[in-house]
Amino acid sequence: MSQLTQTELETLRKVIGEHGMIVNKLEAYAEQAQDPEFKSILQFDAQDARNAKQQLMSFLQ
Repeated sequence: MSQLTQTELETLRKVIGEHGMIVNKLEAYAEQAQDPEFKSILQFDAQDARNAKQQLMSFLQ
């Protein structure tokens, strides 16, 4: 794999951070959700965002 430019690296770090924020917010919303189906959707989406974050982090190695 080729080296990332400084701009690409900064962008990647920003996107990873944003995915982390999304995970935290979705988990917080899921904790407050009363509807079981909606809670499940939020938890699923949080896991999806967590997986995407991990995938993006692999580019930093």
